[in-house]
Amino acid sequence: MSVYTVHEPPPRKRETSATPDRFTFVRDGFYFWAFLLGPLWMLWRRLWLVTLFYLLGIAAIEAGFWAMDAPGITQFIVGFLLALLIGFEAGSLRRWTLTRRGWKNLGVVVGDDVETAERRFFAAWVPATPTPVAPPPAPAKMPRPDDSPIIGLFPQPGAPR
Repeated sequence: MSVYTVHEPPPRKRETSATPDRFTFVRDGFYFWAFLLGPLWMLWRRLWLVTLFYLLGIAAIEAGFWAMDAPGITQFIVGFLLALLIGFEAGSLRRWTLTRRGWKNLGVVVGDDVETAERRFFAAWVPATPTPVAPPPAPAKMPRPDDSPIIGLFPQPGAPR
């Protein structure tokens, strides 16, 4: 079972809230294509700022390798670990970008695939509409001891035994 976060986009012009068709479900977990083709995956998902930071970070690491004259195996290991990090944090990078663009996180849902998660979410989701609140029920009147006969050893206070 996968865990998904649900994100609502900001409303378009002349809308009070976004339509549920535009909601995005972001899976939490490892993204194989982000691991294998990190920058291309970022561009495909339109993560422009993340891609820029990634390229700047790679340029700084490569400059450090060049300045230290690091061996090829070290460069490979660091590159592999960085790709692994991108694969594991790809969902977080997408969520960060959506939050930065004004999308609202509506919650978390679990499902075998995205369709199941969507069905579960929309079955339980109720849009934020004001609902009338019913007044609390009136408290029940408790009978007083003098109002009804008491069954027991002492039916009235102070009565003989």
